[in-house]
Amino acid sequence: MRNLALAAFLVILFSPLASAETYRIGGKATYADATPVSLDYVYVECEVGAYECYQYRGTKAMTSAYGDFTVVIDVGNEEDGIDILLTLRGENFTHTIDLERHQNSAEGKVYQDLRLSQNPTPSGVFMGFGCFIVLFVLVFVSVLLRTGRRLSTREGRYEFMGYRKAPLLECPVCQERIFQHEMVKHLIVDHDIEPFEAGEMTGKVMRKTWTEEE
Repeated sequence: MRNLALAAFLVILFSPLASAETYRIGGKATYADATPVSLDYVYVECEVGAYECYQYRGTKAMTSAYGDFTVVIDVGNEEDGIDILLTLRGENFTHTIDLERHQNSAEGKVYQDLRLSQNPTPSGVFMGFGCFIVLFVLVFVSVLLRTGRRLSTREGRYEFMGYRKAPLLECPVCQERIFQHEMVKHLIVDHDIEPFEAGEMTGKVMRKTWTEEE
């Protein structure tokens, strides 16, 4: 009698497991703009208080590069018709377990596409490219403004055409600022210095400016 009761208990205990079958939910996950949700997880969740669904909580499946996914759960006959939630990126989609539909499907799965109400987040590549464009525009505008200011002056226009203002040297005799190419003439005419000595003095002044520039 005891053995008979034990056998009956085991039959009752394992009968749901014996009747359970693999239930597949397949589909395509897309954003609001119809682009696929690539390499993200679809989770199984439950409504609050839906205790008959809790054994499926935490089941997940990753979408492919094209947004395709397949969620696999084990469903018993007594769980036919219960509702579960397919959660993707914070949005929920109700799925009603339909064993008859699953059994009659040619590919062995029930299809339910997930269409999000949100749009995809901007890619890091495009954001970086956008920052580069903004930086380029700012630099271009800055160069344009500086060039405009330079061209508004006579010296700037000459420099733009390739003419550069001759450097000024300080006369070693009178400390007056003289153009470099006129220094020898200034020493000879204004200070009555011999041409050779005037050339040497100009060379010393020029070498001094070279040292300062280095």
